[in-house]
Amino acid sequence: MDREKLSIAIINGRIEWQRHALERMAEREIFRDTVKKVLLSGEIIEDYPHNKPYPSALFLGWIREEPFHVVAAFDSEGTYCFIVTAYRPDLDHFQSDYRTRR
Repeated sequence: MDREKLSIAIINGRIEWQRHALERMAEREIFRDTVKKVLLSGEIIEDYPHNKPYPSALFLGWIREEPFHVVAAFDSEGTYCFIVTAYRPDLDHFQSDYRTRR
């Protein structure tokens, strides 16, 4: 995933918020601004280059010392970022670094 192009898309508001993502974000009290910050400053911890219809990745970012995961897909031709889901990782599913799955 081209991080520079992804960042440009986000900064220019070229984001498609998938219904599932918005529903889960509302349930989990995660705001759009948080998701954008994770994508702009976080790190890719899992890359899914063969996902369809667009390559996607799992991002880890820290906001106010709290970990967040965001799954986003990126259409590099149309330069749109698609938000798939966002959540707070837990220690039942990830090790204490929040990067490594159990």
